[in-house]
Amino acid sequence: MAHPLTFRKYAQKGKYPMPDSLTDHLRRGDVLAAACPSRAVLRTITSQWGVLVLMVLRDGTLRFSALRRRVGGVSERMLAETLKRLEAHGLVLRVAYPVVPPQTEYSLTPLGREAAAHVAALADWVEVTLPALLPDQSAELRA
Repeated sequence: MAHPLTFRKYAQKGKYPMPDSLTDHLRRGDVLAAACPSRAVLRTITSQWGVLVLMVLRDGTLRFSALRRRVGGVSERMLAETLKRLEAHGLVLRVAYPVVPPQTEYSLTPLGREAAAHVAALADWVEVTLPALLPDQSAELRA
């Protein structure tokens, strides 16, 4: 779903009909429409690295190298791309200090904190439910 203010911007331009309420908008499921602008945001937030970056930044501001260490397995390139997309959507704040060597810090914006809470809840559910989500490996061993 697009942020309500963003959605209004598109509705004002005549690209999307203005919903009567947010509930009506959700019920119609505009995110299912191919042209819905919320898809890009949803794709960024729910990407493998997007979820993990948002979760790690919930603990506070981190420099790039510390963030990369905390998010195990992410390449430097993927982390940089993920941070750029999260920043472009207003979820991450990037502060570059004019020092040598360059120092850049990343933190969550208020919208980023809200998104991080939602993805953390989903990640918690996955971890708690993991045994039920994985294929039954014991059945494979009996076969």
